[in-house]
Amino acid sequence: MMKDTRQILIVDDEADLRKLVGSYLEKESYFVQTAKSGEEAIHILQQYHSIDLVVLDVMMDDMDGFTACEKIREFSMVPILMLTARSSEEDKIKGLKVGADDYIVKPFSPRELVARIEAALRRVDGLQTNKQMIKVQELEVDKNGRIIYLQGKPINATRKEFDLLLYLLEHRGQVFTREQLHERLWGMDSQMGTLRTVDTHIKTLRLKLKSAERHIKTVWGVGYKFEDAQ
Repeated sequence: MMKDTRQILIVDDEADLRKLVGSYLEKESYFVQTAKSGEEAIHILQQYHSIDLVVLDVMMDDMDGFTACEKIREFSMVPILMLTARSSEEDKIKGLKVGADDYIVKPFSPRELVARIEAALRRVDGLQTNKQMIKVQELEVDKNGRIIYLQGKPINATRKEFDLLLYLLEHRGQVFTREQLHERLWGMDSQMGTLRTVDTHIKTLRLKLKSAERHIKTVWGVGYKFEDAQ
């Protein structure tokens, strides 16, 4: 696991704790971002899709960690490690029920925090390997399960829409004509449709991808391609 490519978001309304936890993780070569409230954390996660794990404090004034975790789970499956001074079993169960992946009680040692973060990231890596996941920013494609995820939520794509996205994604940056896409994806059935079939599927796929439709580029006079657009 290359730590320098992993981004950790620390969410706490206490500046000293954000600084302390951040220094632990930076010493371990993680890239650290911080948020002083649940609302700010939600904004960061919605705007930037490169966060690999969230360290979330439970006791915050504007929005407690349980509420923040629940709201994050409405649009993202990013791993969440909750920090709390409360060690009751009830609080731990509540955190796990609203979507937390792990729970660590203050005071904690830097080594324990890092170990728990690494364990959570390994679990995610293992799931993605088993699923053969392809991830581009907020867009994820599970090749084996044939599921497209947008910001952690599955979208309702047809078989051909899935095939079309996967083909463009696996050949990202390469421009394909409508003829090439039609022949490749419709194969023996290619005589049954027209080249407008490709345009129609591109259009419906873009609608379903919402903000992620920016990745599918039209190359005027040629065809289509997939780009890692920002």
